[in-house]
Amino acid sequence: MRGRAWRPNYDRTVSESSLAEILRARGLRLTAQRQLVLQAVLDLGHATPEQVHTAVREVAAGVNITTIYRTLELLERLGLVTHTHLSHGSPTYHAAGEHQHVHLVCRECGAIDEIEPELLRPLADQLATQRGFRVDIGHVSLFGVCARCENGDHK
Repeated sequence: MRGRAWRPNYDRTVSESSLAEILRARGLRLTAQRQLVLQAVLDLGHATPEQVHTAVREVAAGVNITTIYRTLELLERLGLVTHTHLSHGSPTYHAAGEHQHVHLVCRECGAIDEIEPELLRPLADQLATQRGFRVDIGHVSLFGVCARCENGDHK
């Protein structure tokens, strides 16, 4: 739904001072690695820990993958990032914002698109009423083939 007005809020940034305040409130300190990992997630939009690691290493070559995983877990506990599983591999992290969204994942090219969660609201409401099951829409991923691949336009 790229032509619609709804957009995820990935271009937001967390200033170094506000990240420091969030960390201090939890008894933690701001480190360069924490700042770099958060900025990489914000810049990449949707990224696996490996993709975050690649982006961070462009700035700080000595940061290892274990630090990336630990930092992503911390940032998720702080409510700054969230993750979803878009394949059988690593989780994909993105900025935690006020907008939940449903992920559309192309099985052909791997492209990730997003739609507003209201499209699934009738199904979610029906599941809640009939089964007592509450859908976590922020973790929903639908797999299929994107229009570009369907039309043979994606190489």
